[in-house]
Amino acid sequence: MGDSPGPAIGKLRISSQLDSEHPLTAHVPVTRFYTALVTGDLRSLEVLTDRYHQDVNLVFEISKNELEWQVKSQASYGVSGLWALEQRWERSTPLCLAAHHGHPAALRHLLRRRAHPDLAPGAQGPLHEACRGAHTDCVELLLEYRADPNLRSEEGLAPLHLCTTRDSLGCARLLLRHGAAVDLPSTACGETALHVAARHGLSDHARLYLQRGARVDARSARGETALGVLCATAPGAGQDCLELCRLLVAHGAQVDARDEARRSPLHKACGAAHAGLARFLLLRGADVNAIDYDGLSPLGLALQSAASRARRRPHLTVQLLLNHGSQRIWPPAFVKVLRSCAAVPEVIEVLFNSYSQIPVSQEWTEAVPEEVFQQHQPFYKSLFQLAGAVRCLQHLCRSAIRENLGSRCHSLIPLLPVPKALREYLLLEPEGAVL
Repeated sequence: MGDSPGPAIGKLRISSQLDSEHPLTAHVPVTRFYTALVTGDLRSLEVLTDRYHQDVNLVFEISKNELEWQVKSQASYGVSGLWALEQRWERSTPLCLAAHHGHPAALRHLLRRRAHPDLAPGAQGPLHEACRGAHTDCVELLLEYRADPNLRSEEGLAPLHLCTTRDSLGCARLLLRHGAAVDLPSTACGETALHVAARHGLSDHARLYLQRGARVDARSARGETALGVLCATAPGAGQDCLELCRLLVAHGAQVDARDEARRSPLHKACGAAHAGLARFLLLRGADVNAIDYDGLSPLGLALQSAASRARRRPHLTVQLLLNHGSQRIWPPAFVKVLRSCAAVPEVIEVLFNSYSQIPVSQEWTEAVPEEVFQQHQPFYKSLFQLAGAVRCLQHLCRSAIRENLGSRCHSLIPLLPVPKALREYLLLEPEGAVL
């Protein structure tokens, strides 16, 4: 006997406007099958498969018009070009379509008629599609019919990598119950399911994976641990991220684990202006003065990203680091900070007040754009008026106390028997002006 024939291919032209040269009526049987799968029309599926013997392992080719950047010449390196509408073809199967749209009844009908549970002519298989859509019923059906829980997609992702929403927790449980490898790395970036859970802030998923033996400090191709991924992205509500951070550390995650760029989770939390995560890491012993391959400390990254993270109140991270003993930047480099952080004056104020005395020069006034100066005029007027002047006695006393306490400012100043306003002053709480 010869090899069995491969799956039939039905070509569909799916677009918002159809021209007369490609009338859809020429493909009525295929389009009816496609429509029934997308809508979950079980009655039509029964008629098409049982009466008209429509192939349940049919492969659809669906045209999808997308805007693509077309480079004019190889020498232009993408700088010169134009946007053009390009036709792209995507392949799919009946099972993939039913799983993608979350139709378990249609899926069961196809599987009972010997649809192959792992047929994946396109980028992803049926199980991937079901997990991406968090369709637990569909995942359960496919696994009952022995779909491979570790099958990788064209992108090198296993189904577990596509459990990226809270609603997909049931899918993850089913996959693990049916033999999914909890530490299977993705082909391209080497991330495990725990990395994915960390990136999306999924505490329950992470807890499930850790209970199933996931390695808490498994490294991706870039040398990142799940804790590092979490601190770099910290999605969702801050409290959720903090809960996940606590969970990872409680299971032994290294707070100072470095990636290939020698950046620690603290570097990443500070670069993302997540003061809550940074505080937690510092209290767990993270190195406040760790240096990456670019020579940047967590404070350096916090300052570098402050302007783009203005809504996250980056001054809180800067304040936190200074109160935990972070080394300050070289005074002559302060003008560079002013240029990059002028739009977030709270950052400038906190950093400026961490020095007992730092000379204010004419170059500083030139570093602040006029529109920023006008927007924050009270603060910048008070700052520039200190040119050639000595800071007030109150500030000098603050500096002396902070110098004496050093890296213990964060823990000892709150214990001082002084009014709350004075404790906040000693901890560099911004006031909107400097004296």
